[in-house]
Amino acid sequence: MTYKLQHIILADDDNDDCVFFKAALESIGFGNKLTTVNDGEQLMDYLIANTEMLPDILFLDINMPRKNGFECLKEIKNNNALKQLPVIMFSTTTAKVTMEKTFDQGSHIYICKPGSFKQLVQLIKHAIPIAEDQITTKSELNYILNA
Repeated sequence: MTYKLQHIILADDDNDDCVFFKAALESIGFGNKLTTVNDGEQLMDYLIANTEMLPDILFLDINMPRKNGFECLKEIKNNNALKQLPVIMFSTTTAKVTMEKTFDQGSHIYICKPGSFKQLVQLIKHAIPIAEDQITTKSELNYILNA
């Protein structure tokens, strides 16, 4: 399968989750660029330093050190150079109020981290086409993906 997305960034402080995410992308044939950062400050530094070459999409964990996903999402959506960056929240949190808060702050997709690699592959396989469609159509729909 050919993907329109050329560059994905994953912000997640769990190294195992980053390794599984990369392996899941490879297993679905996404051979394009993946950048990983391990905390919110590192994410924001990267994005601000690369406003001319932003990734196509950001997978953003909520529970990170130094700056959490909510803080990053708020900064991204309040920064004119970054606010068009599509954001997929990627978290273990299943609380509906948390999901709604991320949508209120500007995220487009919320993925509950699954318990198995196979489920992760399936979630990413579904999330990327939705994200590509949202980028192309500028859709304002919100999606929650659960394994």
